[in-house]
Amino acid sequence: TMSSEILAIEDWELPGRTVRAVKDKQDFMERLAAAEAASTNSDEPLLTWGYHPDFFGPLTGGEIDEISATRPIIVWARSCHEMILNSATMQRGGVTQDVHNSFVPSAKAQTNFEEARFWEQGLFAVLPYIASMVATPQRLKAGLEITRDYMHSNGITIGNEPGGILSKPVQDAVNAVFSSPDMPFRWSFTVDAKTMVANYADDAQVIAETEKLSSWYGGMTSLAPKHAKLFADGAIYSLLMQVREPYLDGHKGEWMMDEDAFDRAFRIYWDAGYQLHIHVNGDRGLDRVLNTLEANLRRNPRYDHRTVLVHFAVSAPDQVERMKTLGATVSGNPYYVTALADQYSKVGLGPERARSMVRLGDITRSNISWSIHSDMPMAPADPLFLMWCAVNRITASGGIAGPEQRVTAASALRGVTIDAARSLRLENEIGSIVPGKRANFTILSDNPISVNPMKIRDVKVWGTVMEGRKLPAAGATSMSGNKASLELNGDIEQNEFSHAALDH
Repeated sequence: TMSSEILAIEDWELPGRTVRAVKDKQDFMERLAAAEAASTNSDEPLLTWGYHPDFFGPLTGGEIDEISATRPIIVWARSCHEMILNSATMQRGGVTQDVHNSFVPSAKAQTNFEEARFWEQGLFAVLPYIASMVATPQRLKAGLEITRDYMHSNGITIGNEPGGILSKPVQDAVNAVFSSPDMPFRWSFTVDAKTMVANYADDAQVIAETEKLSSWYGGMTSLAPKHAKLFADGAIYSLLMQVREPYLDGHKGEWMMDEDAFDRAFRIYWDAGYQLHIHVNGDRGLDRVLNTLEANLRRNPRYDHRTVLVHFAVSAPDQVERMKTLGATVSGNPYYVTALADQYSKVGLGPERARSMVRLGDITRSNISWSIHSDMPMAPADPLFLMWCAVNRITASGGIAGPEQRVTAASALRGVTIDAARSLRLENEIGSIVPGKRANFTILSDNPISVNPMKIRDVKVWGTVMEGRKLPAAGATSMSGNKASLELNGDIEQNEFSHAALDH
């Protein structure tokens, strides 16, 4: 996405350039047409990311043909869970009516062949036909380099991709950048359990093939051991999460995994002792996940399983206590509130559900462990900005959504440091500044828990110390004598958040 033609609902500030937000559908079409006209190679596919139908209105392949019916153009929606293709893309990829008819029923139901729109399971089904146009080697390498520099500039020293790539050639291309010894951070991958279960009918083979994947990584990349990613319902950005009460227009959400496949995958990895990270966005989706978790706890009790509810967009108060009882944890995305609460109050969810999204306040009061993630590009991979979102819950219009769901700066800081480490079972290696842990630090211009909460996102990142290497961010200046310089004398363990050197 970062090396594509970014045309999104918000500004994107990337190394060396800022891409301004799209104003409306006309602005999108004009900017896409300009990008097509500017390309000197009329045969090269054009990929754009960021279009949001619930902000700008529906888009069809026929409308994209008005820009070009001869050059493949792929519109990757803001959700990353939907693509709209022009006729040239369909033709080059061989996406015919017969191919569409061959999709399994659940995937076929999540497509509109006439409009050339493919979402959720339909997107998974069509991707093999068009992947070579989406992720060309040149585009992938350029995007990885942008991502590397972007994340380092935001102070990240370790990250994880839940639902990691299950294509060896693509993973090799990722490793060419991310495994390099000069990478400024480590990156791990969690196996995509959805695909593994679909590929292997024998339960034991699922785990055996999962464990073989560790050989795909090396250097600064690795496979997160004994972690697996599952998917419940659809994406929040496409308003396809499964909700208890209908959307304002009466449409229903979608399931990313059929229930029998979800139950089988959960059981296989649970019994093998894996920690499960489950993509879940709606309250009905959360009911399915909690029901499955409870059934497996009763069938095969496990202590400290740390099942992670990933995203946690729409939930209900009654579910919070149940989460606590079952021992679930949360990896939430507070940017949903900033980006979507205003629009989803009018389109989709209505005011009450939209303003209470990502209820970190409730789970904090229930003593449920939680962390913060970006799900890049669903939110900027910028821990300080995500802290700002969680602490303030400021919407796009400048209002405050669900003030009772705000959290303290100290809690938010834990959410991108020690509690994030805990969500990956790495709290004994990283996440706080104590003897014996990896010497990874993020060096900041100010203390994010003592500045005005509205200024948290303005705290600057000088750079990082990565396992003994000093790595200034691009454009960093000397901080000698600055209040953010590292003064690490005294009891760091008792005062771990008083310094500007923080482990992200």
